[in-house]
Amino acid sequence: MTDLARDAASVSESTPFHCEIVPERDAVRVRPHGALDMATASTLQAEIAQLRDAGFRRLLLDLSTLDFLDSSGLRLLLSLHGEASNDGFVLGFVRGNPRVQRVFEVTGTAEILPFTEPRAGSV
Repeated sequence: MTDLARDAASVSESTPFHCEIVPERDAVRVRPHGALDMATASTLQAEIAQLRDAGFRRLLLDLSTLDFLDSSGLRLLLSLHGEASNDGFVLGFVRGNPRVQRVFEVTGTAEILPFTEPRAGSV
């Protein structure tokens, strides 16, 4: 088993994936917990779609409580960023832990997404 597979397995066993929704003044913060991977990306996608359908135009995706991110999760985040650019809603990202941020650095996507620091996270 590779280190990446071992990390994903240990995270999924210890932290069940769920999304915390935190209303803020003029935006809503979505804080996924656990592993954002092939098994859970559709859950986050559905949460975002539901919020957009409810009329929220400013979303902050807070990755600070995410334990693990794989290519499926990365693909979803890039897709959401593209949708925001095309559909005119505002989507910001709060940086994740070093292991999560490493995925963005290795793939060259860290400069593409509008990241803020965890404490300063606002859209």
